[in-house]
This record gives sequence, C-alpha cells and structure tokens, in this order.
Amino acid sequence: MKQDDDELDDYELKEEYDLSQMTILPKGRFDPKRRIGNNVIVLEPDVAKAFPNDESVNEALRLLLQAGKLIQSHAV
Repeated sequence: MKQDDDELDDYELKEEYDLSQMTILPKGRFDPKRRIGNNVIVLEPDVAKAFPNDESVNEALRLLLQAGKLIQSHAV
C-alpha cells in the first residue's frame, strides 16, 4: 500500500508523545566517550601541504612549545 505525498507532508508528532521523558544520547563526534584520548584536528589545505603526517605536525608543535618556553625564560 503506497501513501500519498500529501500524507507524508502532513506528518506531526502525536500529542501522546512526552518528549520531556526522551533520553538524548550524543552520537558520533559529539559523544564525549569517543573524544577521550583522541584529538582530531582538521588543517586548512595550505597548512596540510606542509605536514604530510601526524608526526610532522607533532614535531613542529613541540618545537613551537620549546621556543615559547625559551622566550618566557628569557623574558623573566
């Protein structure tokens, strides 16, 4: 049995549904359990060209952190 397009367009939630009792579960990238231990960063295309893999990104960031510490220690 095929429904008419008009019937599909008129879909509404029934009044007996109590949405306040509905449990909302985060899914996908919004699920906090998936984020533990995982930091996914999306690089802009021009930056991604300079870093072929995650090791090169980490190395560059570590160098930047070391440089920042050096600058801080000399500023004091």
